[in-house]
Amino acid sequence: MEFHAPLIEGTLVRRYMRFLADVKLASGEVVTAHCANPGSMLSVREPGARVWLSPAAKPDRKLRYTWEIIEVGGALVGINTALPNFVVAEGIQAGRVPELANYPVLKREQKYGKNSRIDILLEAPDRPHCFVEVKNVTMRRAADGPAEFPDSVTERGAKHLKELGDVVRAGSRAVMFYLVQRGDCARFAIAADIDPTYAQGLKTAMAEGVEVLCYTAKVGPDGIHVDAPLTLDLPR
Repeated sequence: MEFHAPLIEGTLVRRYMRFLADVKLASGEVVTAHCANPGSMLSVREPGARVWLSPAAKPDRKLRYTWEIIEVGGALVGINTALPNFVVAEGIQAGRVPELANYPVLKREQKYGKNSRIDILLEAPDRPHCFVEVKNVTMRRAADGPAEFPDSVTERGAKHLKELGDVVRAGSRAVMFYLVQRGDCARFAIAADIDPTYAQGLKTAMAEGVEVLCYTAKVGPDGIHVDAPLTLDLPR
């Protein structure tokens, strides 16, 4: 996935009210950008960090910029939770995810479950449909630690795990796909201390046959692309 326009570099002043961030540009101007990330953003919200903003595609939008990337410990981290679905869909179609290969039809945002939409639906004439739920991962709490999810309690995420289990019981394939929008991690783990209910929900879903995939992403001012799989440290 490539950004629609060149990104603008700045310095993070603060992130507040969940969806807002003040950023100081090179000119000295401080602008308010949209922060498309409803999580706690633990480990990726430090004031003074280098950040990159995308200009609004529509010039009449109230907030002229969207916060896309932050630099943490020398690594670039994509924080926009609206992008992983596009990135993963592109990666599947480009053959970067061999576990999800050989599905000629890819659909996005298809209705399923109880008033939900699956992020990606893969179809092939000779096999069951494959339902893929995508989660954005940014958190890394220790310099040598794993990437972790979630960074805050996620009731919605727990609901999705139950619905993926229902998909498997109905005879289809279900995949929980974690996209780590950073390239400085070797492992992925569930932050059970932050959300024990989600950790238990994933354990149950896996026992029911839900598959788990986790890939890193190459993140840069030009775009974000699926990169490589991570070692999984999952609930047992």
